[in-house]
Amino acid sequence: MKWYNYLNIAYRALMRNKTRAFLTMLGIIIGIASVIAVISLGAASTNNIRAEIASTGTNMIFINPAQQSRGGINMGRDDAKSLTEKDVEALRSKCQYVTAVSPSVSVSGQLVYGTNNAPTSLQGVDIPFREIRDIKLDKGIFFSQHDVETASKVCLIGKTVVDKLFPGGEDPIGKYIRFKNIPLRIIGVLEEKGQNSMGMDQDNIVYLPYTTVQKRMLAITHFNTIYASATSEEDSELAVAEITKIMRMSHKLQPADEEDFEIFTQAEMLSMISSVTGMLTALLAAVAAISLLVGGIGIMNIMYVTVTERTKEIGLRMSIGARKQYVLVQFLTESVILSLIGGLLGVFLGIIVSYIGSFFLGWDFVLNFGSILLAFGVCFFEGVFFGWYPARKASQLDPIVALRYE
Repeated sequence: MKWYNYLNIAYRALMRNKTRAFLTMLGIIIGIASVIAVISLGAASTNNIRAEIASTGTNMIFINPAQQSRGGINMGRDDAKSLTEKDVEALRSKCQYVTAVSPSVSVSGQLVYGTNNAPTSLQGVDIPFREIRDIKLDKGIFFSQHDVETASKVCLIGKTVVDKLFPGGEDPIGKYIRFKNIPLRIIGVLEEKGQNSMGMDQDNIVYLPYTTVQKRMLAITHFNTIYASATSEEDSELAVAEITKIMRMSHKLQPADEEDFEIFTQAEMLSMISSVTGMLTALLAAVAAISLLVGGIGIMNIMYVTVTERTKEIGLRMSIGARKQYVLVQFLTESVILSLIGGLLGVFLGIIVSYIGSFFLGWDFVLNFGSILLAFGVCFFEGVFFGWYPARKASQLDPIVALRYE
């Protein structure tokens, strides 16, 4: 029998029960659509995070205090005082592969202007921080070296802070806002950035001289973080090695001593986040693939019903000369067609869901053609695997018994 005869017989058999055929395919459709949508949105999320991190420069380096441990209990980094002005000066004067260094000190609290208030984070930084993080201003000016040296009470605020403290559209430049009992004069407004890929508002921030935070707000002399910028992304590893050596010398650590600081690069963060999102995508895809198994069981079930309904037809064909393998291939063809059509509809549904999801999340639409090819491969395998036993049962029927079946 020619292959197009198998297709013709299978087509006519499926068209006799359109609703039943569609309901059988529904499990495959949902399973394939779910897998494709999860993989596509996962890839879009990863690309969005990578682009966001890369936009701040993959040559950025973070130096943090090492986590403190007391009595075997992890105390975190909050009480660590290992980063000081001495470290910053050493890095600025001795690092060959670093172009800019800035200390950072953070504090959170309420900002007040008149009857309005805004909970926010205040980050004290030095002038090179603007170059390291590529900070742009919508209006106003950045604070000066004189402001840093004198711990001036000046600040730059983000768009979210502007909206909360000046809801009437008043120009904030030159206005005074209060943090606790400390008046801060606004000298600049940051360019709007919006939310990052983690859902954090990047505009709910206030920058001011690090000396202002240290002396006037926290009364400390250490830093929470030191930011640095390598000469290039390719030189990041050389810069890390150089920074490690200089920091160990600055802290007078012996070769056997553990480091009381930790160094991270933007590239390491990028790799770590990509790994985490990849694992989550794979996990969700595996969960979504369970519906494919359910769909396959549905195909097996309906093929059993089909064999039972067409027992007399099978007996008639075999009695006039149809071989067992013809009957086997015929029912396998029906099973594979059910699975492949369900897969095709699932692919289209998955693409539509992925596009709509990417649109509303504000991500670039990413379509993984490998997942589509894999989906069709899985559909073909399911059609053969779950259709084999019912088809074999049909091919093993005794023609005389089948003709007597009612």
